[in-house]
Amino acid sequence: MTDQLAVAREQVERTLGPKVAKRLSAFDNGTLYVSAGGWAELLAWLADFAVYLLGAAAGFVVFAVATRTSVLPDSAALLTLLGLLIGVPVLYGLFFGNGRVVGAALTGTRLVRVKDGGRIGAAACWAMLVRTLLFPLLLVAMVLAGSGGVGSVRRVSIDEEATRRLGIG
Repeated sequence: MTDQLAVAREQVERTLGPKVAKRLSAFDNGTLYVSAGGWAELLAWLADFAVYLLGAAAGFVVFAVATRTSVLPDSAALLTLLGLLIGVPVLYGLFFGNGRVVGAALTGTRLVRVKDGGRIGAAACWAMLVRTLLFPLLLVAMVLAGSGGVGSVRRVSIDEEATRRLGIG
């Protein structure tokens, strides 16, 4: 597969340019795609994280307004906040099954399965939870540990326009 990818990169470099050719890769099934650039991925994540924070804040404001006249223990507010921190990304993920939410729409990317480039479907809730809540924690842990990270990648962000120009996506 590496030789085929090298040949494809040469052809893509001639037609779409060297920057796109560097990002050319293949799904596990051999289909070619162009991965999203680092800035596009970061901006998509930042936009999704901002939506997450706004959703959690709005949920907490609604909770505070709805319970302003009732006497609730502090633990109820804490449990509500924790529920919102986990519930908001899961709810946001329900709209993420096709790989396109606010961040992806703004940057022209799509989150797809590495296996075959297909929709992430039902795993979208988990993917959004990881993107918004666990990813920042993972970055902190990697910086503190001095590690580049380990594990398997199940999803990848693709550049929709460049992949479409390949004539495949």
